[in-house]
Amino acid sequence: MTNRELENYFKTYYAPCCRIAFTQMKTKSDAEDVVQEVFLRLLKYQPGFESLDHEKAWMIRTTLNLCRDVLKSRWSSTIRMEELSLEDKDSFKNPYVDIDETLWSLLELPHMYRICLYLFYYEDYSIKEIAQALEEPENTIKTRLKRGREMLRKKLQEEKT
Repeated sequence: MTNRELENYFKTYYAPCCRIAFTQMKTKSDAEDVVQEVFLRLLKYQPGFESLDHEKAWMIRTTLNLCRDVLKSRWSSTIRMEELSLEDKDSFKNPYVDIDETLWSLLELPHMYRICLYLFYYEDYSIKEIAQALEEPENTIKTRLKRGREMLRKKLQEEKT
């Protein structure tokens, strides 16, 4: 892999992978560590991608798998979402919205709903792309989106009262 190719991957996937990792790890430093490992694996294995969709799916899948591995073997303690510093929140907020309380509520949902909703609404992936990246049937993704929306709606209503 040439430096130019690696630079293109970095420009294309660094920010989305960081945001995806952050939805799982919930700290900026842990998310950055995971993404660093994603790019190291990209360099090490140099997978031959069949298409742009395959490339995108590989990056998402690798990011999620590494997050899961770190969380399973976690030696360090985790912090609650309320304890996140403003710097961490600012690093992973939607660039088009000043304050996004919906994102912080979404990050408190169970993993299978959180990742589907995040990829769909914040990263603009289609249901087909999410299904491919998560290696799940499209109908499963649709169901998770529907249930996740319901859970998020209830959570947001509770926060207002």
